[in-house]
Amino acid sequence: MGVELREVTAADVLAFFEHQRDPEAVRMAAFTSADPSDRAAFLVRWARILADESAVARTVVFDGDVVGHVGSSTRLGGPEVTCWIDREHWGKGLATAALELFLAEQPLRPLYARTAVDNLGSLRVLAKCGFVAVGEDVGFARGRGEDVEEFILRLDR
Repeated sequence: MGVELREVTAADVLAFFEHQRDPEAVRMAAFTSADPSDRAAFLVRWARILADESAVARTVVFDGDVVGHVGSSTRLGGPEVTCWIDREHWGKGLATAALELFLAEQPLRPLYARTAVDNLGSLRVLAKCGFVAVGEDVGFARGRGEDVEEFILRLDR
């Protein structure tokens, strides 16, 4: 069956909440919500995302199961992509497949991404999809409780 993208449903958002409660995934993602166990705050954040006409969000489905989400929104003046795959499914190529599908569906360029410099999985996914590093920054990562160096990447094609 493979990876598919579809519109986000309310049930999907509840699955996303469970995915982002994984402490190892939160540490790797680094730039997360202040309290991953705060369900109310998570639901409010997703309500804002889904109401934002400039944002695009898709549910990532693999073999019929919700395994994550991919999307873009305007951040820091430009469109920025984000992707989250449930840790249970890391290493299967799902993030790369989901991002490739998303990029084919959403042709807006340039498109930016940010990731912690030590998040090698995300860096590999972004590189496979054509993103190149164009800068570096340091920001407070709530998922780690400290400042973290991050790469800023851009996709032009």
